Amino acid sequence: MIAHSRTLAVLVGAIIGLKGWAADTITHSFLAAGGQTYIVNGDGKTAWNLGESTRDGWVLDNGNLLLAMSKSANFPGGGVREITRDGKVVFEYKGTQSEVNTVQALPGGRYLLGEAGSKPRLLEIDRDGKTVAEVPLQAQTKDHHLQTRMSRKLPNGNYLVPQLLDRVVREYTAEGKIVWELKTPNMPFTAIRLPDGNTLIGCTLGDLVIEVDAKGNEVWRVTNEDLPGKPINDACGEQRLKSGNTVITSHHNSAGQTKLTEVTRDKKIVWKHTDDRKAGIHHFQILDTNGTSEGANPLK
Repeated sequence: MIAHSRTLAVLVGAIIGLKGWAADTITHSFLAAGGQTYIVNGDGKTAWNLGESTRDGWVLDNGNLLLAMSKSANFPGGGVREITRDGKVVFEYKGTQSEVNTVQALPGGRYLLGEAGSKPRLLEIDRDGKTVAEVPLQAQTKDHHLQTRMSRKLPNGNYLVPQLLDRVVREYTAEGKIVWELKTPNMPFTAIRLPDGNTLIGCTLGDLVIEVDAKGNEVWRVTNEDLPGKPINDACGEQRLKSGNTVITSHHNSAGQTKLTEVTRDKKIVWKHTDDRKAGIHHFQILDTNGTSEGANPLK
């Protein structure tokens, strides 16, 4: 079978705060972006597959897929596509610099994308492909690939930007002013502003995820030293679930190895996804837990 999910039976499942679910009954459907792009259902079966590489992606409320496309012959500077489940392209934007690593649907039909290159920037574009906002980023330019990754617009109108080689997460205003920043212990890939104001950050080759408060004080971290089997291998993406658990991708893991790991606040593994695909998961979106939507985009 191309893909399968394994749930781990944990004897202490009754006391780890999973809203009444036993640890061996947790299921997730999810979208995976990376060398292969696909959706897996809660039963572990592949529900949808795209034969192209992507950097970031979402399943939208209308069921379409919004994807940051990797560099290719069709997208020499990367790009963005919104497509239906049957592959019809309803929106397309081709990047104008080196890479497009971020995409996010915004209210009013706009899209946010992050362009890496000699002019690192965020763009908001409308459905006609017109740029309606441009945010310059203060990032190194010697390595375009390691400039930024999963940038997100926040409810306050600012933008949260992980900057890999600079080893910093910054919050920018629409004018490009830095109003908050945090130096990270390794290259940051995904930064998520949580409802309580804390920020969850995946630190790639450090194989760790940290959570900091509004003042930058670390309040939680998980590393391979906390987990049996050391499952984290390039902690690119992560997602905080409604249960309070955190799912972490291991981008460098290949066929037969753990691609996604879910841990509780007290660092117990309660779910894993392993498959026989050679390509690792670059980023992901957990769509539901036991059939209940996770609602991952705070602006939608």
